[in-house]
Amino acid sequence: MLTYPEIDPVAVSLGPMKIHWYGLMYLVGFAGGWWLAKLRAKRPGSGWDPEEIGDLVFYIALGVVLGGRIGYVLFYNFPVFAENPLTIFKIWQGGMSFHGGLIGVLIAFWLYARKTGRGFFNVADLIAPVVPIGLGAGRLGNFINGELWGRVTDVPWGMVFPGGGPLPRHPSQLYQFFLEGPLFFALIWLYSKKPRPTMAVSGFFLIYYGIYRFLIEFVREPDSQLGFVALDWMTQGQLLSLPMIAFGVLFIWLASRRKPADQEA
Repeated sequence: MLTYPEIDPVAVSLGPMKIHWYGLMYLVGFAGGWWLAKLRAKRPGSGWDPEEIGDLVFYIALGVVLGGRIGYVLFYNFPVFAENPLTIFKIWQGGMSFHGGLIGVLIAFWLYARKTGRGFFNVADLIAPVVPIGLGAGRLGNFINGELWGRVTDVPWGMVFPGGGPLPRHPSQLYQFFLEGPLFFALIWLYSKKPRPTMAVSGFFLIYYGIYRFLIEFVREPDSQLGFVALDWMTQGQLLSLPMIAFGVLFIWLASRRKPADQEA
């Protein structure tokens, strides 16, 4: 059994103002994604001006924060929200949903594409390969906060988490960090380096994340307020991942019917 490193979730205290590691992880994700997206925009034939990326990242940041919070209260904590709708604003109590954030980002893509006269997938295919930077950073933030731990286990690397009871658990945040961050980034970055038809990169993103998230939920502790939501074993995260996989397969199929040089107007 490994010892959980008790890290102060507050990185910096400036009088009454406290800067949390979790917030800094979001900053790392956005900054890293911004830089990498500019690199992709500089590629010959990308059709993008690197100076456009700043505005796009602003749209994405709003989508992540608003979508992630709204998604959490609707998908994972709806009874509390129904009883007191103002809880949606209590972000200091925690609670962000990847699937809600994804929906928020998709809306941000649509709004930005509409504003600039681009195709939706022209935007999505550019950004998808840089998203793992933010995902990996976010999971490190979860680990530092000692939240979203895994199920009870007897593996040698199990950890006893504060608030997780006396038994060792899977450090599922670290599993997710590796799978959502470095591994996912390497795979989708290499995949996107070769010219791909429109929708292909977005489809790759949805399929990989959907399958991976479905599998990782088997070692991650279900949300206490929900438990298993279907078939006495399926979690909310697994249920929400199924449409991702289905749409990913659809996008890859549609992309396969295009030539690699095809670009969405």
